[in-house]
Amino acid sequence: MRPALPAGRLATLLLVGVTAVWGSTFFLIRDLVAHVPSADFLGVRFAIAAAGMALAFRRQLRALSRRQVLTGVGLGAVYAAAQLLQTVGLEHTDASVSGFVTGTYVVLTPVLAALLFRDRVPGSTWAAVVLATAGLALLSLRGLTVGLGESLTLGAAALYALHIVLLGRFSTAGAATGLATVQAAVIAVVCLGAAAPGGVALPQDRGQWLSLLYMAVVAGAGALWAQTWAQAHLPATRAAVVMTLEPVFAAGFAVALGGESLTARMLAGGALVLAAMYVVELLGRRGPLVRAVEDPPAELLHHEV
Repeated sequence: MRPALPAGRLATLLLVGVTAVWGSTFFLIRDLVAHVPSADFLGVRFAIAAAGMALAFRRQLRALSRRQVLTGVGLGAVYAAAQLLQTVGLEHTDASVSGFVTGTYVVLTPVLAALLFRDRVPGSTWAAVVLATAGLALLSLRGLTVGLGESLTLGAAALYALHIVLLGRFSTAGAATGLATVQAAVIAVVCLGAAAPGGVALPQDRGQWLSLLYMAVVAGAGALWAQTWAQAHLPATRAAVVMTLEPVFAAGFAVALGGESLTARMLAGGALVLAAMYVVELLGRRGPLVRAVEDPPAELLHHEV
């Protein structure tokens, strides 16, 4: 019988799966928001996700302490604000530029972790951050000017980084399911509140509803749970580097399903992001502090390297 994967390795694989799912939604979201406003789409998506999770995970939800519920509320509010800022910013900038600026959370995450919690980030992780940022630039940029859209998106990136740092600090394996459920509910409330003044629009046909259900159940509930559980076992900066695979998967789906051509920029950018993954996952694991994270003692579960 093969031994079980270490928790850190399993957490990394889960995050890779999450980024693949997120990357697969690119064309679905682009088509859906042409018919349903972004805030309405986000509100309905996370309302469905939250309702399903609350029914499926009633026991885990009731097991949360008051403090854990308040933590989930705070995490959900930060994530919802990031989603809304990114969506509004996308209305004022190109999607490729938005993708790059959003991806700067990979740089902001270690900075916030150091500022807020005095976390030590090893040199191998900083090298991975540089590689991932260069890869994102190659994948996304064709020129960059800083205007309203870019400024709003940078704010979203900062909030995503804050969410990653806080989730890595406060998530535990035992509370992950309940925390993810609370977050989904808060995201739904915030986004529906933003959509309410003009009335909440719904999908109009079967295809739109199927897309929305996929993004609610798989890319919403499933991905939020997986990220919350995975970050109970990974340092925040390492998780951020892993999640920069999202644009790589998005580019892959664009070529495979969207009819786009594979370019040298895509190959080079994807190679740099994969190199960042190699640095943070393999080279970084050689250090004693990073090895300890693979299966840390319970009392050290949230100490980041």
